[in-house]
Amino acid sequence: MTMALLRRAGQTALVLFGVSALVFLVFFATPGADPTARIAGRNASAQVMEKVRHEYGFDRPLPVQYVTMMKKLFITRDLTSYADRGEKVVPEILQAAPVTASLVCGAAFIWVTVSIAMGTLAAAMKNTWVDRVLMTLGLVGISIPVFWLGQVTNLVTQSRYHDTWLFSWVPGLGYVPFTQDPMGWFRSLVLPWIVLAVMFIGLYSRVLRADLVALEGEDFMRTARAKGLSPARIFLRHGLRTAMITFISLFGLDFAQLVGGGALLTEVVFGLPGVGRLTYRALTTLDLPVIMATVMYSAVFVVIANAVVDMLYVLVDPRVRDGR
Repeated sequence: MTMALLRRAGQTALVLFGVSALVFLVFFATPGADPTARIAGRNASAQVMEKVRHEYGFDRPLPVQYVTMMKKLFITRDLTSYADRGEKVVPEILQAAPVTASLVCGAAFIWVTVSIAMGTLAAAMKNTWVDRVLMTLGLVGISIPVFWLGQVTNLVTQSRYHDTWLFSWVPGLGYVPFTQDPMGWFRSLVLPWIVLAVMFIGLYSRVLRADLVALEGEDFMRTARAKGLSPARIFLRHGLRTAMITFISLFGLDFAQLVGGGALLTEVVFGLPGVGRLTYRALTTLDLPVIMATVMYSAVFVVIANAVVDMLYVLVDPRVRDGR
């Protein structure tokens, strides 16, 4: 057990180092990415440029700059933005993280619940009109871009029909903290939850349905039928449990990617000040400290999600537990 934990910790450290080094090198290899001119301002003199370059350490070797940035990010936690001088990066991430977590957790609850129901029902009634309708709806959900769906949702609820009884409850764009107003928090996020969940509902329901149908001919399913178990018990306890292995793999990676800033389009459309929107602003200004912090934040969640998925495998798949 101890060796497994140490191995996982070593893999995590290696992944984080590789991601951070790659982002750092790509930034300095990008033409026009030198932040000295942006910090010093337009038409700055050569003396001012040199002073800024020395003050921020841009005149030092790249390995030294990298180590200094990692120290300020993880140890002293006083790394400051290049675009907003004096603005510390870590507090910005900590302030944006609850917004993204609230968005992604709510959307995940919706897409997991609805996709399991849709995929299971479609597989149980395969080749019927119910199966075809559900899978067609899933395909439509996959095909609709999140940005477009969000814009249409805002057009309908914020503009065209906002004064009607149906959408008069919808607040303006933005985020309301849960601690400030729980009902306002819910109302500000319910539409972004649905918009973000639509694509994943379509994808996950189709994947689950395909796995359930493919498992019908497996030996363990035939054995269960030969033992006289009821079709519902065979389908739900044996088939669904096995099909959830692929489902869990997809969910772990998608959830981590979204929490790490992958919900950028949804946050931008609905004016949510989350990690994705923070990353978007940093990319438009080539603000390396913020980009580095958000990328590392995302990488940590992806690594943690992989570890959690591995543990869930042990609970879901007996073959992993038995070492087969």
